[in-house]
Amino acid sequence: MATPAAEPAADQSADVAQSTEMAEPKGMAESTEMTTAPQVLAPTNGLLRFSTAGSVDDGKSTLIGRLLYDSQSVFEDQLAAVRKSKVNRSGGPIDFSLLTDGLRAEREQGITIDVAYRYFSTPRRKFIIADTPGHEQYTRNMATGASTADASVVLMDATKGVLRQSRRHAYIASLLGVQHIIAAVNKMDLVGFSQEVFERIAAEFKEFADQIGVRSLYAVPVSALEGDNVVRKSPRTPWFEGPALLEYLENLRVGEVAADAPLRFPVQYVIRPDASFRGFAGQVASGTLRTGATVVALPSGLKTKIKSLVTFEDELEQAGPGASVNVTLEDEIDISRGDVLVDDERRPSSGTEFQATVVWMHADPLDPHKIYLLKHTTRTVRARIKQIRSRIDVNTLEKSAATSLDMNDIGELDLKTTLPLFFDPYRVNRTMGSFILIDQHTNATVAAGIIERAIAPALVSQTTASARTGRSTREERMLRFGHPSAAVWLKDRPRAAELLERRLFEEGWYVQLVGPMDFLSHELITITKAYRLSGAITIFAPLDDGTDQVQAVRAIFGRDSFFLLKKPELNDEDTVAQLVEILYKWRDTHSDSKGGRK
Repeated sequence: MATPAAEPAADQSADVAQSTEMAEPKGMAESTEMTTAPQVLAPTNGLLRFSTAGSVDDGKSTLIGRLLYDSQSVFEDQLAAVRKSKVNRSGGPIDFSLLTDGLRAEREQGITIDVAYRYFSTPRRKFIIADTPGHEQYTRNMATGASTADASVVLMDATKGVLRQSRRHAYIASLLGVQHIIAAVNKMDLVGFSQEVFERIAAEFKEFADQIGVRSLYAVPVSALEGDNVVRKSPRTPWFEGPALLEYLENLRVGEVAADAPLRFPVQYVIRPDASFRGFAGQVASGTLRTGATVVALPSGLKTKIKSLVTFEDELEQAGPGASVNVTLEDEIDISRGDVLVDDERRPSSGTEFQATVVWMHADPLDPHKIYLLKHTTRTVRARIKQIRSRIDVNTLEKSAATSLDMNDIGELDLKTTLPLFFDPYRVNRTMGSFILIDQHTNATVAAGIIERAIAPALVSQTTASARTGRSTREERMLRFGHPSAAVWLKDRPRAAELLERRLFEEGWYVQLVGPMDFLSHELITITKAYRLSGAITIFAPLDDGTDQVQAVRAIFGRDSFFLLKKPELNDEDTVAQLVEILYKWRDTHSDSKGGRK
């Protein structure tokens, strides 16, 4: 292991005891009302996940490198490689940022691009650090790193103060439920370790943190390059009475998912090695699984009891939050991936429509007419955006009207899914309240979101279970596809028909083109009835051969779900654009399972 830059404190336990009175820097109590003291733990081996964030060149990677180096968590071969590196922007013998900037492009440009995860430990605690990028174009990577963090260290350059990215990252961390924000004012050596500069920056950040609802905020002056207040207290800041950064993190109490919270067990996989065993594998999101306890399987709504909890090593009597187990049940009921076992008395919210806040993570902007895949725990459904409520300006926190979201934008949406989700609000349960949106054609993750509340609760009853084994209904197909069946008649317009089918298909509609070579004239009625029952949007493109069966097709689909081109003088592109707009309006009024033609 590497030798640290300085010897560790002689009496570490004394520092812990003293830290209960150190959380507030001298002179800050009246001006910023920071957290009065860190929440102290007894010496523990508990894991703390934290992320670093901030603007470009605020020194995030250098800070983490210094943490690893001074806590003796760097292997000698790693240290030797860094010393031999031709890249050194620190001016000292070691460029600590190279310990975390692992990508070749990162080292060449001197920036962080990807999220770098690093593990280290001290006698008191184990840590996982997510070093996230500072560039605005990589905000999505920052959101990824913060999504599993218990705390977030937001760095600010003492020579620049609170910048746009400082606010953006603090807001995203707060939005993603990070419980503790540490404002690390870095590069204090460049301002002569000025108390006035530190307090001014801390007060400005505190004002912003109050606006976004941060409950636990701690400010600390540091010099990542020279090690001041990173692992040990610095003699160059005698005016600062709080603990060093590492000491604060070691003693920070983070809220864990309570074992007595409502049970939530999303089923990830059904294990059936032979006819004598059938188990349901997954990870406990909250609450406790106990043998003999009564649980409810959703969406079926059927009750059963837990027979056993099986792990690789042994069988358990109970399993708490975070435990990965295989559950066997007393009764043979139909459960598959995406289902969830819950408490009978404390069930989650359910619905196909809900309000959410999302961080848009893709270069292609949000298309409110497109159908996306929504992955929530182990359940994947089709979803579309019903409404964009607002776009949030992270600097002013003002909300403005929007028709789309670009990469790194944060917005409030109403979403509608094809099947019910079973969730808790994100503020109550991070696992059960989070989701991602996926482009179903490219499989790219386009957004990460949190659920605020259900708009239209779904009724879950035992009738759902029987529907799984019986004939699928029109309402089920409507939920699955996001729309009822309809017909579009484009006589003698084969190119327009192909363009329309491609457009709808790319947006996720269930659509089928029926061309002039796909059927004989006397087969049209049979084909029309079949496609209407299937729930598809059927585009009919017959040739103008003198046979007009349009009235028969209209009678089968119904007047409200039949669309005939009324402006034959339009070119193919304009025809498609007009029909798509008509179908958007029709879908919005007919996608409710209670609406439309029966």
